[in-house]
Amino acid sequence: MPFDPATRPLTPNEARVLATLMEKARTVPDSYPMSLNGLLTGCNQKTSRDPVMHLSDADAQEALDSLKLLTLAFETTGNRTTRWEHNFQRGVGVPEQSAVLLGLLMLRGPQTAGELRINAERWYRFADISSVEAFLDELQERSAEKGGPLVVLLPRAPGAREQRWAHLLCGPVDTHSAAVPAPGSGGGGTPAALQARVEALETQVAGLRATVERLCAELGIAPAPDGMSPPGQE
Repeated sequence: MPFDPATRPLTPNEARVLATLMEKARTVPDSYPMSLNGLLTGCNQKTSRDPVMHLSDADAQEALDSLKLLTLAFETTGNRTTRWEHNFQRGVGVPEQSAVLLGLLMLRGPQTAGELRINAERWYRFADISSVEAFLDELQERSAEKGGPLVVLLPRAPGAREQRWAHLLCGPVDTHSAAVPAPGSGGGGTPAALQARVEALETQVAGLRATVERLCAELGIAPAPDGMSPPGQE
């Protein structure tokens, strides 16, 4: 029987530990499986997290022990250090694409389908927003035999153009309070959404810079320093 959050929902600490294992398995495979110290650093990092948390060693270890009992994580030994791996896809019974979306929702809070596609770049490359929406719809319509729905579409927040999705792995969500924008956001998006846009722009700039440098190398010219026009375009 797959993991059923309606019967035994995850605690916020368990969700953060589990999602961090899922993230690091895809983004820093050389450091995976993870030691407790490495995992704790990932759980408490201040970027790409909503909310930012401050787990202690004891908090993380308690969450790992509980996840092990739920067959959502397991420990391995090597180099005299205990390391941990997640077992999310098998334990919950979802494909990789759905696991990626659920992991991002656990780490970054409610997000639109567009934000999820951007944030998933380092985890899994979705072809378009429609493919993201298809997997979200599948998770929302999940049958009781498989453990029930794992995501919910929140009501549109005042001033927002798109609706956001939230996960249900920690139990039911108060959809109306979750749809209210945070104070100071002006209804124009969450800090997590703004962070996602910044990271996407940084990735695009890095890609453009690499392309320019490659073209300059092929043409045998030196790339212009930042803030200066290329040769012949003053």
